[in-house]
Amino acid sequence: MSDDFSTAAAHLAGLIPATIGWTPNQYWNATPAELAAILMAMSASGPVHQSTQPLDKTQLEKLKDTLSNG
Repeated sequence: MSDDFSTAAAHLAGLIPATIGWTPNQYWNATPAELAAILMAMSASGPVHQSTQPLDKTQLEKLKDTLSNG
């Protein structure tokens, strides 16, 4: 069982930084919940892909304001 875990961890250690730009240190310090949230968001069944409506102008401006003030 530990071989399966170490194989999966090593695979994700290469995949996550290449995909989302994390450094190896960020990957190894992430919690399993953080990794799961990222993988879920990236998957076809994740919440990002479930929305059928694009952001409207008001939503986009609110998001930009939040990001610039955060």
